[in-house]
Amino acid sequence: MPLLSKNNTSQPPSATNTLLGAAFLMATSAVGPGFLTQTTVFTQQLLANFGFVILLSILLDLGAQLNIWRIIAITEKRAQDIANDLFFGLGYLLSALIVLGGLAFNIGNVAGAGLGIEAMSGLDVKIGALVSAGIGIALFLLPEAGKAMDNFAKYLGILMLLLIAYVVFSANPPVGEAILRTIAPQQFDPIATITLVGGTVGGYITFAGGHRLLEASIKGAHYLPQVNRSATTGILVTSVIRYFLFLATLGVVAMGLTLSKDNPPASVFQLAAGQTGYRLFGVLMWSAAITSVIGSAYTSVSFLRTFHPSLERNHRYITVGFIALSTLIFIAIGKPVQILVFVGTVNGFILPIALSVMLIAARNKRLVGEYRHPLWLQLAGWLVVLIMSGMALQTLLK
Repeated sequence: MPLLSKNNTSQPPSATNTLLGAAFLMATSAVGPGFLTQTTVFTQQLLANFGFVILLSILLDLGAQLNIWRIIAITEKRAQDIANDLFFGLGYLLSALIVLGGLAFNIGNVAGAGLGIEAMSGLDVKIGALVSAGIGIALFLLPEAGKAMDNFAKYLGILMLLLIAYVVFSANPPVGEAILRTIAPQQFDPIATITLVGGTVGGYITFAGGHRLLEASIKGAHYLPQVNRSATTGILVTSVIRYFLFLATLGVVAMGLTLSKDNPPASVFQLAAGQTGYRLFGVLMWSAAITSVIGSAYTSVSFLRTFHPSLERNHRYITVGFIALSTLIFIAIGKPVQILVFVGTVNGFILPIALSVMLIAARNKRLVGEYRHPLWLQLAGWLVVLIMSGMALQTLLK
């Protein structure tokens, strides 16, 4: 294929807003209920040393995201089509893994949205889940659903940043110690690092922004600088939210207070800012969960759209059905712990498989033409593959 797109001199409308929206779609897809709990629990275990784990995970996240977003842009194809072009059938396997993982985790995301509304208002969790699902479905039924999704992710992402910043201020953490141990840790936990990488760019999350940019016609070699910035922005937004939550938790723990085992992140907010903090946690949990519901549904369905014209024509209704099914399963069986554990194992394999496919595609001239993928990005990508494969193998053995 040619190095540049045919219409390389024009920009799609609202390109800047879409680039920012794609970054926040990826970031808010990563910041779900599991993200909040992981960050709080690991901070409690590693204290200020967890800052170094966050720093290292940022570098690994960038290695994965920059590779995948660039290759999607340069080939002008979705990940499943790239995989099928390399080896027929591989795209169907990748899609099955993504959709299975996205559906199961969306059940947890819907549950998290219900828990957020319960913390905010006292409404029953299942009622909160139904209300949240209704909001997600309404968004995808709007005439300009893509633009609405961009804005929704962007504004709720900013809201999450402000809420956590307030709790950081209330918790008064030892910032100097945190910064020092971020650079020079006294303790290191590789499992925590691997878990953070998997939670930030694992499963469907890796492709959320890249597929969104492709749908908005932001593709081709001339857009690579903007794609780089969008991918980097997404990782940085996620990382700032995680670091703020780390600081808030560190402040609470440094005061000698004990976090609740049942809901560690909620107790951070409550211990730092009282009952007001607990209500704010409800807003944060709902924002994190509803944006993850939207990101999971959008990205999972994007892995089906190219397989048949009818799927492309009806993708919005399939997305609505995806959210509705997730919600009905949650209402019927409650917290799907066994499903989430099983899909957690499956998701351990998704990133190394998907990233390997992309890295091989980056060297296939039939797909990328004369484009040369930077060597440092290839090396960084294969490093992430090795690390995540190790985690998947360890999980399988256990």
